Amino acid sequence: MTFDGSRYVSNAVKALPPSGIRKFFDLAAQMENVISLGVGEPDFITPWHIIESSFYSAERGHTSYTSNLGLLELRQAISDYLEAKHGVGYDPTNEVLVTTGVSEALDVAIRTLVSPGDEVIVIEPCYVSYKACVLLAGGTPVIVDTHVDNGFRVTAEDIASRLSDRTKAIVLSYPNNPTGAVMDCATLQRIAELAKERDLIVISDEIYSELTYEGTHTCIAALPGMRERTVLLNGFSKAYAMTGWRIGYACGNKHIIGGMMKIHQYTMLCAPIIAQKAAIEALRYGEEAKQRMVAEYDQRRRFIVERLNAIGLTCFEPTGAFYAFPSIAASGMTSEEFCNELLREQSVAVVPGNAFGACGEGFVRCSYAASLQEISEAVTRMERFLADHAR
Repeated sequence: MTFDGSRYVSNAVKALPPSGIRKFFDLAAQMENVISLGVGEPDFITPWHIIESSFYSAERGHTSYTSNLGLLELRQAISDYLEAKHGVGYDPTNEVLVTTGVSEALDVAIRTLVSPGDEVIVIEPCYVSYKACVLLAGGTPVIVDTHVDNGFRVTAEDIASRLSDRTKAIVLSYPNNPTGAVMDCATLQRIAELAKERDLIVISDEIYSELTYEGTHTCIAALPGMRERTVLLNGFSKAYAMTGWRIGYACGNKHIIGGMMKIHQYTMLCAPIIAQKAAIEALRYGEEAKQRMVAEYDQRRRFIVERLNAIGLTCFEPTGAFYAFPSIAASGMTSEEFCNELLREQSVAVVPGNAFGACGEGFVRCSYAASLQEISEAVTRMERFLADHAR
């Protein structure tokens, strides 16, 4: 009798689609001479002083486990940073949890808050993990679409229209992946008032907060009455080019953070100490290198948006993160058709917009975390592709 392993996989896992981001990344990895604008990863190397601090830490014998919550020195540095940057501080002894990347922080936050039957508002287009984490926790993701005519920003009215007596939380992600949209303070204030009125928790993924190019980022936890009902997620991957270090954090009410720590304790134990030491260095001395990277991203942002518009792919102007989200209406193709054919014919990898939700159909995500030379060549190839498929 042939063993059928699929019979033992849970129904919840079977129902999950594979990541649309990784699909195109894996396809591109199998081909030669591909220019990838697909994966949201800085093309910069982690600044040397941060790398060196980890070497020095290991040489001094710092290779052990840490507290489940993370090194107190790092938790204090995170609290100090948030207080200085956004005017909202946290008790490092019980309101800050260091995690293995922001992805883990998101997962344990949702599993801590969501019981079977609870509903969670998910704003799309969005990062692929949000809906999946809600489903794996036994909750029901309730989708609120955003659209280019409103700058891909959600409104309090949009959210209110989808609330029920089972709604437990709202997941926000601004600056946004994949659109690059940034939320204005006035709109966030109205969402905050709605959350307080309906007694909801906000899970705010602010991993791209340092990559804001126009105006300033508003941290929703800093708004009146929102510190206790916000789980603030952030990390070091994007702003400090530390994706492979897998280091993030969550801040919030001590009871929620305590619940998250329980899951973290049993599944991850603690984030790697060497990465935690590097994160301390990044927070204390990484500002100059970070600003240089942000300035470079800003230059690339303006370049790619101008070029995409010039070749006929109408592009909303992103003011945060490092993604452009152009419309492919001029091609007459679906998002997946466009991405598959572009990769096959011109060896350029981008991600179909519908990977980030149904309302992303008709768009593709182009990461400008690549050199200007690569971006320029990629758009030139896209122009040739459009010419070959002109309607």
